[in-house]
Amino acid sequence: MSNHKFIITLLAIVFFSLNIQAQNTANKTQNEELSLDRGTIDSQFEYVITKSSNWNDERRQPYEVIKRNWILTLKSHVLDSLKAVHKNLNDTQSIVNKQAEEITLLKTNLSNTQGTLNKTNIEKDSMSLFGIQMSKSGYNSLMWSIIGCLLVFLLFFIYKFKDSNTITKQAKITLAETEEQFEEHRRVALEREQKVRRQLQDEINKHKSNAK
Repeated sequence: MSNHKFIITLLAIVFFSLNIQAQNTANKTQNEELSLDRGTIDSQFEYVITKSSNWNDERRQPYEVIKRNWILTLKSHVLDSLKAVHKNLNDTQSIVNKQAEEITLLKTNLSNTQGTLNKTNIEKDSMSLFGIQMSKSGYNSLMWSIIGCLLVFLLFFIYKFKDSNTITKQAKITLAETEEQFEEHRRVALEREQKVRRQLQDEINKHKSNAK
């Protein structure tokens, strides 16, 4: 039983020693990785905190004693980082402003293109008549109305022409009949005149005979 306790105690001591050694090795490795001249600002602050000395005042309040050159170096690195951040911010802001200008220009071009497209669609869907833009439906309605009116006028003129032609033919027939009647009347009148002359000549001749 005592041997078991001894073995357990020995194992515990060995394990504790190994654990302490491992922690010391890890801290040593971590301390070796930390640097004030390289790495992130966070690691540099960690370096300063790790490398600083502890000090307690008379009231036993703990303080960290840090070298002045560390603070100045850290300050310089922080300012450099801030400058880099500001430069990145300025560059980013410049890019954002440029992109905003490009977006505004694209919106303007898009608006102009949309206006041109709308105008083209209006012109495509409309017709020009005497310099007046009209929709295709209105233009077609007007054209068909004009064609209808012209057709009505044409039919009216055809009707009037046929009526006038009929009247002209009737007038020609009447004129022919009148001329025929006039010729007949003139012929009859001429025959009567000739007959009267013959009768008159006969009477003259008769009187001459009686006078002898």
